[in-house]
Amino acid sequence: MVRYERTESTTSDRIDRVLTHRWWGLICFGLIMFVIFQSIYSFATVFMDAIETGQHWLVQIVISALPPGALRSLLCDGLIGGVGSVLVFLPQILILFLFIGVLEDCGYMSRAAFVMDKMMTKLGLSGKSFLPLMSSYACAIPGIMATRVIENWRDRMVTILIAPLMSCSARLPVYILLTRAFVPDIGWLGGLISLQALVLLGMHLVGLVVAIPIAWFLKKTFFRGPTPAFVMELPSYKWPSISVVAHRVWERGQAFVLRAGSLIFLMSILIWAAGYFPGDHRPLDQVTLQLEQLPEDAATEQVDTLMAQQRQLGAQLIEHSFLGRTGMAIEPLVRPLGWDWKIGVGVLASFPAREVIVATLGTIYSLGGDVDEEDDGLREALREAKWPDGRPIYTLPVALSIMVFFALCAQCAATLMIIRRETNSWWWPIFTFVYMTTLAYVAAWVVYQVGSMW
Repeated sequence: MVRYERTESTTSDRIDRVLTHRWWGLICFGLIMFVIFQSIYSFATVFMDAIETGQHWLVQIVISALPPGALRSLLCDGLIGGVGSVLVFLPQILILFLFIGVLEDCGYMSRAAFVMDKMMTKLGLSGKSFLPLMSSYACAIPGIMATRVIENWRDRMVTILIAPLMSCSARLPVYILLTRAFVPDIGWLGGLISLQALVLLGMHLVGLVVAIPIAWFLKKTFFRGPTPAFVMELPSYKWPSISVVAHRVWERGQAFVLRAGSLIFLMSILIWAAGYFPGDHRPLDQVTLQLEQLPEDAATEQVDTLMAQQRQLGAQLIEHSFLGRTGMAIEPLVRPLGWDWKIGVGVLASFPAREVIVATLGTIYSLGGDVDEEDDGLREALREAKWPDGRPIYTLPVALSIMVFFALCAQCAATLMIIRRETNSWWWPIFTFVYMTTLAYVAAWVVYQVGSMW
């Protein structure tokens, strides 16, 4: 006779009865994801405002020290604007890394993989693919590198190819700018739940939803084979270590600044140059100098006249710049999406790094490259933008079209380089770029057309 001794239920076992439950586990997972994105949307504002204040202070120092001209424009719009466009994203990214670090260190991430295994199996993948995909929500680069833990080659390749579809933190500035400018500010439960936060969450889920048929298609075509069994040790729950989590946040934040920061900074300089040349800026500089030399008690009429003249000259210069000419050339390609040439230029300039579009739009609308997604002036400029017949360019369908395009498009040169390194082939990064860009264009067209009918 064999006797089995009943072991005493531990605290981890009791928690797992809920968090790994077939239905309660999914509900808890969804709630945790919502809390994360609501926190990113709400708590980063204070730190971003502080960065904007410091950036504005530096710009004022340069303005007071130098007369209007190419050098001052380079320093304010190019150098300071370029650095600011990197640092202003950091609070949101660090908050996301903080949540991921806590979930990893307390032991929940393994449970999330277990809960998601059945869903992943339907795609032909195992639960081990979930962790790299989850990491890609912070940045696709560590997510793709994390696929090294997947033993099966086919599963690893499919995970690499769909990882860029996860909405990484670099897309946040685009979502926040357009959401706050065009999505109604409606709240429920005393403001605990907002429509804008739900749209932000929805944009982060678009890539995940689209990744499902893409993964299924890849497993049925390029990477046929049996689905491996899912085996993963579930560690006991523990309080997350402050030092471990802080180190991970610091390490990943530093990697973002060094990896993306240099690229964003370079692109800001190039966009500034493309938007500044080859026009004659002397009339604009003269108007700017007159504005700065006006006494504090100057007549409002005089100030308004000079500012209107300044905006008109700035718009003419940007329209005839290298940047404007490029945008007009590609406008026929983006008109079916509801976009004008300015949106097209912003999207084109953001291919090396998604975050660049905010600074690009600021430059195009003559607000300077130092604006960010929280800038009221940029939001107002987008709201006031008109087609030649007087119709507003930016509407809710257009805003959703742009956000969906960014959610699905392969606009990160560093991610494509990582795919090249991990697959040891140029074919797969090219394949990723082509299929994601095509997918993004079609999805953006559908969203705009359907939204316009409503």
